[in-house]
Amino acid sequence: MAVTVIWAGPPFHSGCGELCRAGTGPSTAFQAALPWSAVRALVQRVSRAEVRVGGDVLGAIGPGLCVLVGVTHADDATISDRLADKVWNLRIFDDEAGVMNRSLAELDRPQALVVSQFTLYGDTRRGRRPSWMAAAPGEVAERLVDVFAAALRARGASVATGRFGSEMEVELVNHGPVTVLVELAPG
Repeated sequence: MAVTVIWAGPPFHSGCGELCRAGTGPSTAFQAALPWSAVRALVQRVSRAEVRVGGDVLGAIGPGLCVLVGVTHADDATISDRLADKVWNLRIFDDEAGVMNRSLAELDRPQALVVSQFTLYGDTRRGRRPSWMAAAPGEVAERLVDVFAAALRARGASVATGRFGSEMEVELVNHGPVTVLVELAPG
């Protein structure tokens, strides 16, 4: 069954998929027809990671997690907090037997580098240029990524972040390599 969605709201910017400033976002009916789930995080276990803007290091961590966070239109603070809980308890660190059986919560010095990543919602099913329609508008995404980072801090992690809306360089050493895509359904 094919679903055709007609967008009657404000225009999207062609490059980034964000709604024009005058827009309020897609309707509830539009959101219900979308084929993607709620908030996403690309989680990488790292030996070290840092984020730079204009050559200046804004945040750096030692062993821990580098978390790229993507936000979509249906997301809210509750979902961001649920995602933080999932990442905090995700068992992707080795125990004494070398089995991935420990979480960030169980580390002596839990560290996370959190970077907003609207491109996690790039839709490549049609054509050669990704569509960013699924990415939430900047003002929404920034707030929810901040909620996610604050929720990790509240659980006990030392959290470094990038600068929202800036062109950033993220450098990391993926330990394993271990990379996991975490998605939560709304609700």
